[in-house]
Amino acid sequence: MTGHIVLAGTPIGNAGDASARLMETLASAEIIAAEDTRRLRDLARRLGVTLTGSVVALHDHNERDRAAELVERAAGGATVVVVSDAGMPTVSDPGFRVVEQAVSAGVEVTVLPGPSAVLAALAVSGLPTDRFCFEGFLPRRDGERSATLAALAMESRTMIFFEAPHRLEASLAAMVAAWGPERRAAVSRELTKVYEQTRRGTLEDLMQWAQAEQPRGEIVVTVAGRSASAPSLESLVSEALARVAAGERAKDAVADLSEASGVARRLLYAAVLAARGRD
Repeated sequence: MTGHIVLAGTPIGNAGDASARLMETLASAEIIAAEDTRRLRDLARRLGVTLTGSVVALHDHNERDRAAELVERAAGGATVVVVSDAGMPTVSDPGFRVVEQAVSAGVEVTVLPGPSAVLAALAVSGLPTDRFCFEGFLPRRDGERSATLAALAMESRTMIFFEAPHRLEASLAAMVAAWGPERRAAVSRELTKVYEQTRRGTLEDLMQWAQAEQPRGEIVVTVAGRSASAPSLESLVSEALARVAAGERAKDAVADLSEASGVARRLLYAAVLAARGRD
């Protein structure tokens, strides 16, 4: 009989958020693949759950090799539960390769939903929730981070990012440079935990707060998308070219338009140069 893979969402901080179904599944599974086996056992202890199946590690360094083994066990009839340290597996956590190989092998994959840091932060941010996108962690290198943010300059949906506390200030500063100081945003930390906090304001406000407070804990940054009433990149390029044709220096025109619109100067200048090259 064919078994299946269960992607099980775990509490993102407060063990009281664990569902009865999660506890039943952890207690009955033949195999539990955990991002950190010690954290899984600690969670089971806090929930009063006895793990009767075998517990194996599944993390970024071994998932490529272990995925085939887990899928084979499920194909042989076992119930294989995949859990991350917190939240939903595969979402900025291990599990994707297991799902990919299970789908390819025709092994059933089901989901046991649970708390989500992404949706929790979005819900409390005070920002539009009708359309949003999750961008995960920003690149660590300054240049790569700036390029990623520049590519999102025209994004109209609310954006959600994970960030490490020691990189929060630098990431907020990069967002200010890319999208302007007045863009609305929120920083949530320690969601569902004792010291849960959500700070709301402009990117400039939040950058200064992060610099002064040096907040710790699990961080989620939620940023409003570009306003629909804001000028498009194409219209800004056209205006810049018209001002250049009238005798103004391209850098001066771009600097002025960048400050007025909130579009990153580097992005706008590159677009102007590209447009002039096509003429």
